[in-house]
Amino acid sequence: MELKNGRIDLRMEFKIITAILQEEFGLKEVTVKPLYGYDNKNYWVRSSQGKCIFKTYSNYKGLLEVVEAENQLLLHLQLKGIQEIPKPIPFVDGSFLKVLTIGEQSNLCRLLTFVEGTFMGDAPLNSDIICALGHYAGQLDRALLDFDHVALRARTWEWDLQSVQLNKKYLAAIASPKKRNLVSYFFQQYEYWVLPLLPQLRKATIHNDLNEWNILVQENNVLGVIDFGDCTHSQLINEVAIMATYVFYASEEPLQWAEPLLGSYHSVLPLEEKEISLLYYLIAMRLCTSVCNSAHTAANDPNNTYASVSEEKAWILLYKWLEIGAIKAENSFRRAVGLPKKDTPSMAQALADRKKHLSTILSISYKKPILMQRAAFQYMFDHQGNSFLDAYNNIPHVGHQHPMVVEAGQRQMGKLNTNTRYLYDLLPAYAERLLAKFPKSLNKVFLVNSGSAASDLAIRLAKAHTGLQNLLVMEHGYHGNTQIGINISDYKFNHPKGQGQSSHIHKTILPDTYRGQYHKNDGTAGKAYANEAIHNIKSLSQPLAAFISEPIVGCGGQVPLAKGYLKPLYSTIREQGGVCISDEVQTGFGRLGNVFWGFEQQDVGPDIVVLGKPMGNGHPMGAVVTTAEIAASFEKGVEFFSSFGGNPVSCAIGLAVLEVMEQEKLRENALEVGNHYMGLLKELGKEYPCIGDVRGSGLFIGMDMVREGSKEAHTSLAQHVKNALREQYILVSTDGPHDNVIKSKPPLCFTKANAEKVVDRIQGILKGYKA
Repeated sequence: MELKNGRIDLRMEFKIITAILQEEFGLKEVTVKPLYGYDNKNYWVRSSQGKCIFKTYSNYKGLLEVVEAENQLLLHLQLKGIQEIPKPIPFVDGSFLKVLTIGEQSNLCRLLTFVEGTFMGDAPLNSDIICALGHYAGQLDRALLDFDHVALRARTWEWDLQSVQLNKKYLAAIASPKKRNLVSYFFQQYEYWVLPLLPQLRKATIHNDLNEWNILVQENNVLGVIDFGDCTHSQLINEVAIMATYVFYASEEPLQWAEPLLGSYHSVLPLEEKEISLLYYLIAMRLCTSVCNSAHTAANDPNNTYASVSEEKAWILLYKWLEIGAIKAENSFRRAVGLPKKDTPSMAQALADRKKHLSTILSISYKKPILMQRAAFQYMFDHQGNSFLDAYNNIPHVGHQHPMVVEAGQRQMGKLNTNTRYLYDLLPAYAERLLAKFPKSLNKVFLVNSGSAASDLAIRLAKAHTGLQNLLVMEHGYHGNTQIGINISDYKFNHPKGQGQSSHIHKTILPDTYRGQYHKNDGTAGKAYANEAIHNIKSLSQPLAAFISEPIVGCGGQVPLAKGYLKPLYSTIREQGGVCISDEVQTGFGRLGNVFWGFEQQDVGPDIVVLGKPMGNGHPMGAVVTTAEIAASFEKGVEFFSSFGGNPVSCAIGLAVLEVMEQEKLRENALEVGNHYMGLLKELGKEYPCIGDVRGSGLFIGMDMVREGSKEAHTSLAQHVKNALREQYILVSTDGPHDNVIKSKPPLCFTKANAEKVVDRIQGILKGYKA
């Protein structure tokens, strides 16, 4: 026998198969064509007796009982009157299974009838076909309710949704960190929402692979189903989840098929409420199973195209599924089977509870408040299931509920959480990883709970080091909610309801190249603004302990400091014995795109850096980074201690945030997406003069709304845009002295498509705006 690379010559292979079919089954006038499956090799056969499928299993150890169970299942369905399914054809000796030698290899073999029809994957979907599918699947599963087999109960493998966690070992094969983390997110959701309820769900024998290439249709009807090779004993709802997955990913609007599919299935075999409640996550898990196995197969068998045939569609639906969210999907499924929407808290009650227990000094966003329940990456979901694109919240820096951050916090919380008076590895590990992002001179870190606490501590450090009290702050600056924070925040102390400016606080004019005195942002305006500030500093009767400013002044209206402003100013401060503080609470950790820290855009090195919001991705963290010399001065005073600053859980979360940023290249994403986003907004400004200025860097963007023909702030228009976007499920906010600047500082996982959606909606709002 001729072998090529250890394999039988194709002609010889067909000759052997033909002989087997003639001798073992009595077939005549045999023609054979290969069909390649996922785990086995199959052949399409034509003979004088008709068409059939010859199935072979080379690695059949452990499969013998399962294949025998499948044959019994098919015979059972025949007795139940289920039409158009493969029927086992007996060997001439009456058996349905045999081990035969093909070439030099033993194979488990069997023969099934061929079922005619058009694959659903080749037919345009419509409501009639979807209804027919749901009805057929309901009949199929109802017929299987009284079929059981020990081999199917014992079967445990990756394609059974009750064993879906077996696929986690394939996560590493997904090359893209962003995609890998999306799958990890859905695994976490499954473990949280589904696993505790799994034992309560009905179990039965199911087909387990009702995909578009196993379903046969004709016109607007479902003829039958083939390929029962994945049949197993599992949760009944898994059958529905798998079927729904392959129906949904063929549509731009997946949930449009929920009612015909689930409604028709439910009319034959009623679904339980708790099963419906988990369907969203089970569909996600089928998609995750698909992409995990495709990635694993691609890594180990690049020539196997069969295994990855549906991968692209699976990824597309997985991203859509993320945006749709669990609440909206469940309400759609409930409606499909005649259940009412789940009871949710009323907005009126939520507001009443808030007012009852909390001070009204805590503000609420938007004219129409939002009762939020969940969030994921760049999306947030309200109590009714509406999905909001979050183009605003800069605290979830790497994305809401990022799985790596969640897992890091959960894991460490279950091991140890204490304070910095004890030794533990995570504290120096995080400090080292964080400080590696700074110039070598900034080599000491103090960990606290918030940006406010960090600003407070930074001023204490400055005063301890210099022995001075006077401080220089930026016009419209904001640095936190402690008393020191308010003292140094013009945004707070200069408010009509504010406490006023303290005698030791001095303020410098915001170097604004849009509304300010100097407009050329080529370095000349920055130098001119700096010279004015320097003149005022030198006229002070007492030297300054410190100067503090954000590189982009958020409350000033997302105003970047004019180019070249900080370098001469820093030099003057230091000449007089003061220190320079950069507040990077909002601008740090790569948000500006082309740099990791905002001060780098000004080509300066501060003496103290304040950190906050993004450090913990929503977990309360803050830090002050400074020099060894300044830290040594502070050490001469009383002990510094923060009860929660630098605790092991915070350090684990902080490390995870840095790891995600590197893995997913989020700084680079901020630059690329931010440039695209700002470019779109600037183009929009050419069409609508009410957009006076678009400014910022990376994903730190401000759009200044003005009255046409002037730079006069158009506050009412900005509020209209913000609230109109909210009604279209997009979150932005406003800022600036006149609250007329639309600000967008989304999680750094924001995409170009997200940016395009925001700008498209703004265009529609401006087009229809009437003052």
